[in-house]
Amino acid sequence: MVMDVWSRRILGVEVHDRECGELAKHFFDRVCRDEGISSGSTTILHADNGAPMRSYTLAAKLAELGISLSFSRPRVSNDNAYVESWFRTMKYHQSYPVRRFRDLLSVRAWVDGFVDWYNAEHRHSGIKYVTPNQRHYGEADAICRVRQQTYEQARAQHPRRWARPPRDWAQPTVVRVNHPRPQDTVAA
Repeated sequence: MVMDVWSRRILGVEVHDRECGELAKHFFDRVCRDEGISSGSTTILHADNGAPMRSYTLAAKLAELGISLSFSRPRVSNDNAYVESWFRTMKYHQSYPVRRFRDLLSVRAWVDGFVDWYNAEHRHSGIKYVTPNQRHYGEADAICRVRQQTYEQARAQHPRRWARPPRDWAQPTVVRVNHPRPQDTVAA
């Protein structure tokens, strides 16, 4: 699975009966082609330390595509928080089967349907309750501006109903895999 952490959009997903570098290579090649990611981009792939992600086959393909690699640190539980959060959303979704899948094809069909729902319908709290597709395709700012105006108008019409200022609907401008530790931050 490949997620754009800026938009939280799932760019591609494949389900196989085994893990290997060759499958990962073909998968990332397809995702990059589909998304128009080419050599010379500033794309960084942050991955776990699994064998396919560490394979020479995948590393060579990513180097060819101009993609830098970043890996989760050993024993650091939140290094891949975006993906872990996505898996939790998937496992707790109402359509997640209570019993085992019949076969690999049924797993693939369910995952494809879930990804379609997640990208197009799931309103994500980390991106101000817009869908990953809305953020990915540049629609989120306009949606959030309308929300901000609606809140401000409601507050102006009925100020006594508001104990606090309205919610800030501005889209996040910075996304990080690892936030800097306080001791690493230099005061200006």
